Amino acid sequence: MLPAAFLERMKRLLGEDYDAFLASYDRPRNTGLRLNPRKGGVKLPFCEDSVPWEPNGYYLLPDVRPGLHPYHDAGLYYLQEPSAMAPARLLDAQPGEIVLDLCAAPGGKTTQLAAAMEGRGLLVCNEIHPKRAKNLSSNIERLGVTNALVLNEHPAKLAERFPCFFDRILVDAPCSGEGMFRKEDAAVADWSEDTVAMCADRQSEILNSAASMLRPGGRLVYSTCTFAPEENEGVISRFLRAHSDFFTEELDAPWFEHGHPEWINAPAEGVERTFRLWPHKLRGEGHFAAVLRRRGEEARTAGALQKTGTLPDCVRDFIAENRLPITGAAVSFGETVYLAPDGLSDLRGLRVLRAGLELGEVRKGRFVPAHALALALKDFPAKVDFPADGAEIDAYLHGQTLFAPLNGWALVCADGHPLGWAKGADGVLKNHYPKGLRRL
Repeated sequence: MLPAAFLERMKRLLGEDYDAFLASYDRPRNTGLRLNPRKGGVKLPFCEDSVPWEPNGYYLLPDVRPGLHPYHDAGLYYLQEPSAMAPARLLDAQPGEIVLDLCAAPGGKTTQLAAAMEGRGLLVCNEIHPKRAKNLSSNIERLGVTNALVLNEHPAKLAERFPCFFDRILVDAPCSGEGMFRKEDAAVADWSEDTVAMCADRQSEILNSAASMLRPGGRLVYSTCTFAPEENEGVISRFLRAHSDFFTEELDAPWFEHGHPEWINAPAEGVERTFRLWPHKLRGEGHFAAVLRRRGEEARTAGALQKTGTLPDCVRDFIAENRLPITGAAVSFGETVYLAPDGLSDLRGLRVLRAGLELGEVRKGRFVPAHALALALKDFPAKVDFPADGAEIDAYLHGQTLFAPLNGWALVCADGHPLGWAKGADGVLKNHYPKGLRRL
């Protein structure tokens, strides 16, 4: 049952398109996944047509459960609603840039940006809610992202810390979630006109924080998964009137309809160049996006860099013995050692969940490789490789012991794709798959 006030508003706005919009709720929900190019090409049994606006995106066949497949645990793909793939594509992050995903959990758009950056540059992904930030960090790890700094901070604090610092910023703002009505009953139950107004005010605050962190000449994409004009054209109009150094870009995106300045009072110039994704006009649940550019072409502000060190001897020995393609500086948090991305910012005073690629822990001079390292590798000298649908992989994901004539650390793979670590002795492989990820 959709909220009556929501339906009344949509009927008023859409006019003759309203019946088609309403009929879209009677069709099966659009579901999709995005392949992880870091893991190489693989033919998946649960995909059908490609998503037009995302080269790595595919629609799912009906009645499939790819989240239960070992390929999901190996990070070969991210389950993502097709409309939600649009904002990161519009941002068009490039390798070597410094990019911010300001409201990043659970990580779909972040990992999409990471794929575009090809492991080069610095990807800062932030989430204000601690539990959601942990989910974000877990998905960064699962997809083998090596150049991400994961933070749990308020946008206003980051604005103070990183003025004019980022080349590109994505603000996928928390919203009233009208595009989620078919996916989550809670989205319907929590909706109200007061919630829409509250979200619009909060979105403006977040967007203002983001604006101060974008360098002149940089690009910012604002997006929501709601249909409310107050949260979409209204927020962008308010922003443009307050920030004369920003304008909306006109991009070639033939799959999407333009925004509707006539749906708000006193629209600012450029609101007509925003984008709307409608569930009755494409195969997606609905989204809004605005592509903003900051005037000027100045270099970004130089921020203080994190103090880094050399990798501990036992870590360097592990890398050398196994001929791993890993070089760079180290950042340590207690026993945990990270491989720092190039240009890593000073981390003092920030709540950090992940500072690049987690290599592992140094315990009394011994190195224990991290699960993140296993998922970031493409190969390892000592490994066992089993069919993804075989009993061995199922046993491994349940935390059970495997058997193979290997000694020391070994990489466990499904159809050649790394899943995690085991440690061999006397023909027995002790399972080191993280307990929190094991299947019940």
